[in-house]
Amino acid sequence: MRNLLEIKEIIKRIYGKYDVFIMPVLKLILALVTFFSINKQLGYMARINSGAIVMMVALLCSFLPTGFIIFFAAVFVLLHCYALAIEVALVVFCLFLVIALLFFRFSPKDSLVIVVTPLLFGLKIPYLAPLAMGLIGTPASAVSIGCGVVVYYLIRFISINAPSISAIDAAEAVARLRMVIDGILDNKEMLVMIAAFAFAVVVVYIIRRLSIDHAWTIAMIAGAFVNVVILLLGDLVYDINVSVLGVLFGSLVSLGICVVLQFFVFSVDYTRTEKVQFEDDEYYYYVKAVPKMTVAAPEKTVKRINAQVGRSTHAGSVHQPARSASGNRTPGRQAPSRTISTRDSGYTDRDIELEEDTDDYEEI
Repeated sequence: MRNLLEIKEIIKRIYGKYDVFIMPVLKLILALVTFFSINKQLGYMARINSGAIVMMVALLCSFLPTGFIIFFAAVFVLLHCYALAIEVALVVFCLFLVIALLFFRFSPKDSLVIVVTPLLFGLKIPYLAPLAMGLIGTPASAVSIGCGVVVYYLIRFISINAPSISAIDAAEAVARLRMVIDGILDNKEMLVMIAAFAFAVVVVYIIRRLSIDHAWTIAMIAGAFVNVVILLLGDLVYDINVSVLGVLFGSLVSLGICVVLQFFVFSVDYTRTEKVQFEDDEYYYYVKAVPKMTVAAPEKTVKRINAQVGRSTHAGSVHQPARSASGNRTPGRQAPSRTISTRDSGYTDRDIELEEDTDDYEEI
C-alpha cells in the first residue's frame, strides 16, 4: 500500500507541475476520439470526413474550454444529418436545443459527461458513468448522463436506419420527420437506460454522503446493484433484449475502475477514526474525523563530490610545526632548514630575517 501511495503522490506532483501541458493533450485526445467516432458511425458528408479537418478542429478544441468539444461534436452530427436528409437535421437540431437547455439549467459543470457517456457505450461499460458521477458529482449529474444516453441512441438510430430514411421520397418530408421522431421517442431501451442511470446516481450519492465506514465502497456496490436490477426489470416489462452477461460484466469492470477512482479521490484510513465531542453556548458538536492515507513522495538528493578539488586542497595544505604556549617550537618537530642565496635572489639578510619573522607571526 505504501508503494501505491507513493506512486499516487508522484502522479499528483507531476500533474500539478505540468497541468498546463497535460490538460491540452487530454482534451486533444478526447476530441480526436469523439470526432472520429462520429465520422465512423455517420460519415454522410465527405468534406468533414477528412482526417486533416478532424485534426484541425481537435487542435482548436485543445486550447478552448471543454464545452467547445460538445459544440463541435454537435456541429459534426448536424452536418452529417443534413447530408443525409434535411428533415433529420431539423429533428436533431431541435433535440440538441432541448439538451442544451437542460444541460445549462441543471448541470453546466458536467460538460464532459455528455461526450464521455456515448464513448462508454462504445466500450461496453456505460454503467461507469452513473457510478463515477454519483461518487464525484451531484444528483443533478443524472441530467448530463441522460443527455449523453439520448445522444448515443440518436446517433445509433440514424446510423442503423439511414438506408430506410434515404429510401423515402424527398417529397414525403412529413414521413421522414415522423419516422425519426417516432424512432427516438419510442425507444424503450433508451428510456429504461436513462431511468436506471438516474436512480443509480442518486443512490450512490446518498450512500457515499453517509457517516459510515467504507461509505464509498458500499455506495459503488449498491449503485451497481440498483442499475442491474432496473435494467433486468425493464427487460422483463418492455422486452428490450438486454444482455444479462453484458450487464454483469460491464458492471464489474465499472466497479473496478471506480475503485481506482476512489483511491485517487477519497483514500482514507478507517482504522484511525476519531470521534470528537465538544460544545459552545448554543450547540453540542459530535464530529467523526477520518484521516486520509497520505505518504510523502520519495525525494532523491544527489551529492556531488569533486575528487580533483579534494586532492588540490590536500596538496596545498601545509603542516606547520607545533608550538608551545610560549611560542617556541616543541622539540621533536623541527622546522625544515632553508638555505637562501642572497646573491641570486636579490634580497639582503635583513629582508630574509623579516620574512621569517612574518611567517612566524602568521603561524601563531
